[in-house]
Amino acid sequence: MTLVRGRVLAIVPPGDGEGDAAGAVAIIRCERGDVRVVADPSWHPGDLVDAGIRVRAYDGPPYPGPSTEVARLPRVRMTMLQQRAAALASLRRFFADREFLEVETPLLVPSPGLEIHLDAVVADAGYLITSPEYQMKRLLAAGFERIFQVCKCFRAGERGPHHASEFTMVEWYRGFTELDAIVRDTEELVAHVIRSVNGLAIARIAGRSIDVTPPWPRMTVRQAMRQWANVEVIGDEPAGVLVAAVRAAGIEVPDDAAWDDAFFTAFLARVEPAIAELDRPLILEDWPAPLAALARRKPDDPLTALRFEAYVGGLELANAFGELTDPVEQRARFEDDQRIRRERGRAVYPIDGRLIAALAEGLPPSAGIALGFDRLVMLATGAESIDQVLSFTAAEL
Repeated sequence: MTLVRGRVLAIVPPGDGEGDAAGAVAIIRCERGDVRVVADPSWHPGDLVDAGIRVRAYDGPPYPGPSTEVARLPRVRMTMLQQRAAALASLRRFFADREFLEVETPLLVPSPGLEIHLDAVVADAGYLITSPEYQMKRLLAAGFERIFQVCKCFRAGERGPHHASEFTMVEWYRGFTELDAIVRDTEELVAHVIRSVNGLAIARIAGRSIDVTPPWPRMTVRQAMRQWANVEVIGDEPAGVLVAAVRAAGIEVPDDAAWDDAFFTAFLARVEPAIAELDRPLILEDWPAPLAALARRKPDDPLTALRFEAYVGGLELANAFGELTDPVEQRARFEDDQRIRRERGRAVYPIDGRLIAALAEGLPPSAGIALGFDRLVMLATGAESIDQVLSFTAAEL
């Protein structure tokens, strides 16, 4: 008898398909795969066996039922979780080779991100982080130059094939550098991790294969909106002007839509579907200033923000900024975010005064990025849903 350990999934009778003519065969779930061995007459589905000895008898309903752990985690999902672990180990080697310091910052904070389209999860007397950005910037102000973090982040109400309210973020920063260095990091990291999982720098998404070998094509947001949505975006036009331009392109948008809502109506309707058809990844850069978030404006073009997003097969993978370092402008933006959230009936979060103080103390010229690790694993494994690369979904708790 082969010496295996695991759980008996089924007993196949002699001569019945996979059964041996001379005796029954047991299908046993082991860590690395399901194996078939000659069954001991005392074994039953659900039993735990080790080296041919039953170490725990199962005494319950027919096994495996739909509520069992082995049914929740089919073999294909177990394999993806093993690939996820390989991806994480590869990612840490990538940063270690580049002399980045891995840091850990709190998950529970007094002030979450203030981005208008994100809602935080209330916890205790504060909030769970939507991103570790604020605290990581304080570490830059303290003197670190190259830092990265792999952590859980939380955003209320996010659920879908590519979204989960609790997800894993990879965030890294480079002090005393510009955004192009983060572009190169992103291209190289994605290729490195995907290659470590499947042997080739080929992402798999929606049944397609996409070569992620650097360098990646680049396009500005205005070019993308012009080419695919037929909408000219300036960046300082009134909301009504942009609404009219979006409607002229044949895209429905409400009369009273805000500037950002009009923009994203066209972007989601025309630009993202076009990006999804590309056979290469895309760096979508130079975002209009109203969408700057925590990014600096370009010194020679105040209508444009130093920001890029990275897409692979239409999947938004990462969002990066040439970081805003001016405490006065940052406070003003935060106050404007609060005003807009209040006007739109959304929760209004407090401003992080310690971040403003760190900017006043002096944040070096910096660039940083947040990359969705779960989505990167999806690209490496070909998973169709984020649920397949999570150990537990919210519905499984």
